[in-house]
Amino acid sequence: MSDRIATRLQALGLSLPAPLQLPPGATLPFPWVRVVGPRALISGHGPTEADGRLAQPLGKVGAQVTPEQAYTAARLTGLAILGSLQRELGSLDRIVAWVRIFGMVNSAPGFNRQPAVINGFTDLILEVFGPDAGAHARSAVGLAELPFDIPVEIEGEVLLG
Repeated sequence: MSDRIATRLQALGLSLPAPLQLPPGATLPFPWVRVVGPRALISGHGPTEADGRLAQPLGKVGAQVTPEQAYTAARLTGLAILGSLQRELGSLDRIVAWVRIFGMVNSAPGFNRQPAVINGFTDLILEVFGPDAGAHARSAVGLAELPFDIPVEIEGEVLLG
């Protein structure tokens, strides 16, 4: 079996983080990835550090978090999602297409650049998977709050081969 995506990640100098370390007292009774037939449904992920801790800064984009920091958070969220997919699928090479992404931004009142924030995720997926397999339908919305005060949460779906 090819390690095409693992090789691409290494060439880009990227590594996948450990599973999320939940804040004390938090329980999440659902799988991060649910495989149903030829699809893998991805539960909402936030940005994590290499060791699985929630990435900083936390807070609302446009207030405590700059748009540039939020772009980076969306990119880190992408790496967290890839880590969950790797653990569930055994190999990211099983992904033949990214189908759809739903990006949520913890937005301060008046902040309206959610698509630019979620570009951090999209840019990563296109770098790693290329324009054919990496292209995906996408929404980017602003929300009043996100779990644990994370600036970005992303969920999605991929097609498996």
